[in-house]
Amino acid sequence: MASALRVLGIDPGLTRCGVGVVDVRRDRSASLVHVGVVRSAPDLPIEQRLAVIAAGIRSVLAEHGPDVVAVERVFAQHNRSTVMGTAQASGIALMLAGEHGLPAATHTPSEVKAAITGYGSADKLQVQTMVARVLRLDALPQPADAADALALALCHAWRRGPAPAGAAAGALTPAQRAWAQAEQATRR
Repeated sequence: MASALRVLGIDPGLTRCGVGVVDVRRDRSASLVHVGVVRSAPDLPIEQRLAVIAAGIRSVLAEHGPDVVAVERVFAQHNRSTVMGTAQASGIALMLAGEHGLPAATHTPSEVKAAITGYGSADKLQVQTMVARVLRLDALPQPADAADALALALCHAWRRGPAPAGAAAGALTPAQRAWAQAEQATRR
């Protein structure tokens, strides 16, 4: 399928890491290639949990050969341990993209929801329903982590990643501007 972009979407998590691969054609039509969840047991030491997540993502990369990796970017959560696990799994996903020489992008949950449903505050069921519709699936993708990974992949393909560095600031969403400013501040 040479005319399609193959995107691996990753919804990072330490217990459940959603992975979804889609082929998206220039006309924005899409087809499902793979969907799943990489699970790590909460009673394992952190290094073993991260190794399990890495092995699962490596397997998907090797089997499906995506052109690009899209990872959910988390701004904040109330539960500190949850955000730490999400950040660690996100780092693993981005590192593996780099190891495989693949471009990687991150998208906020609200960006993904807006791209998939047209509404940045859509709920999980609305996202699952639209993903199923776009991919012509007979049932909603389950669990929600898997649906979120597919939504990330679709969002990235439809947006073709973040705006180029020289793009006008007005072309970015408020969340993208805030993220770009935070990234610039870390480089100083």
